[in-house]
Amino acid sequence: MKKLLGILLSAVMVFSLAACGSSASSQSSSAATADSAASSEAASTEAASTEAASDLKVGVILVGDETEGYTAAHMKGIKAAAEKLGMTDDQIIWKYKVPESAECSDAAEDLVGQGCNLIVSNSYGHQSYMDEVASKYPDVTFVSMTGDFAALTGLDNFKNAFTNVYESRYVSGVVAGMKVKELVESGALTPDTQADSFTADGKVKIGYVGAFNYAEVVSGYTAFFLGIKSVYPDVAMEVMYTNSWFDIDKEAAAAEALIANGCVIIGQHADSTGAPAATQKQKDAGRICYSVGYNIDMLETAPTAALTSATNVWEVYYEEAFTDMMNGEAIPTDWSKGYADGAVAITDLGPECAEGTADKVAEVEAGLKDGSIHVFDTAAFTVGGETVTSAPIDLTYYDFSTGSPVAVYEGETKEAIVDGYFSESTLRSAPYFALRIDDITEDAEPVA
Repeated sequence: MKKLLGILLSAVMVFSLAACGSSASSQSSSAATADSAASSEAASTEAASTEAASDLKVGVILVGDETEGYTAAHMKGIKAAAEKLGMTDDQIIWKYKVPESAECSDAAEDLVGQGCNLIVSNSYGHQSYMDEVASKYPDVTFVSMTGDFAALTGLDNFKNAFTNVYESRYVSGVVAGMKVKELVESGALTPDTQADSFTADGKVKIGYVGAFNYAEVVSGYTAFFLGIKSVYPDVAMEVMYTNSWFDIDKEAAAAEALIANGCVIIGQHADSTGAPAATQKQKDAGRICYSVGYNIDMLETAPTAALTSATNVWEVYYEEAFTDMMNGEAIPTDWSKGYADGAVAITDLGPECAEGTADKVAEVEAGLKDGSIHVFDTAAFTVGGETVTSAPIDLTYYDFSTGSPVAVYEGETKEAIVDGYFSESTLRSAPYFALRIDDITEDAEPVA
């Protein structure tokens, strides 16, 4: 043993002397070896990443196509995420204009047959059909956007996702509020110049074109209204529904009716350019009226009437979801993120936005990111003249298709008021704010 140890020590000494005698060449050799190893590791990682990316095949079921703002935003997000992750065009199969009917089931079945291991639908009415197909194919992951019962199904392969778009709606409301304040304080908007734009108690009239009276829309228009009120408190809002996510004519008619009623700002939770186009037409005719859109920049449609649009940055979700799939990890059952993660935004400010709007927007966005601003702060609104101190949310999923609610998936009832604000999209990803706050009225009948 001692003899062996001595031989080993001698060998070490010889090696050390040799190393000292040629340190430069030795270091160069070591560096080359390290570089080679690093290059090999990088190549191996890149190859593994490429292989993982190539294993993913995504099926996309869309309620519209690129001509419809909401769908266009999804398409943009999917393509951006795919490009960033090195995916090829043939790894994504698109299904356009799929109605909220059994056609969604057929589309999903076809996508499974084409080898898709992730299938996404982008409209609320697709959800029950996605659930049905997901139960048949446990090895395929299904995501229903804006859905609300994935967590209740017990299916590991069925997911829901949405963004905290109420945050960007609030910010778009701040933009509108800045404009209302400017109009009033400059004397451009007064009871003398446009009398029908004020309520009997002196509040400026705001209009909103909504698709349906779902919580998703109620949450959005309330956030928009509260954004306006945070800048100019003396406002009242009228909401008109179209009973359609996308109907250019109805959305235009609703905007025209609201402007005829005196509304000076027209917001929207509807997916076409109908409302901004109608607002621009009325503005060109001499009315004081401006538009706040949804999903896409409306400046091309309404070059002087458009102030901004609330939008979703879908790339954030799709990049996370695709990456999870590539890494063999589960996609979150309920996903919803906002300004803090770059998942929502507003589009470019229009040329007639009030002076100081950009600075105000930056201030509010910073507050939303750091949590110092809460959109549904209970100090900012009342219901029936009272401050809201409790808002129990029943997470049970009810089917209303028969005319009376039928509980399909039983869920818990949880409190949404936390630390003085309504905590939206934390109990599930889909919005559940359905309170009807004071100073907002909904028309009983949808626009014809």
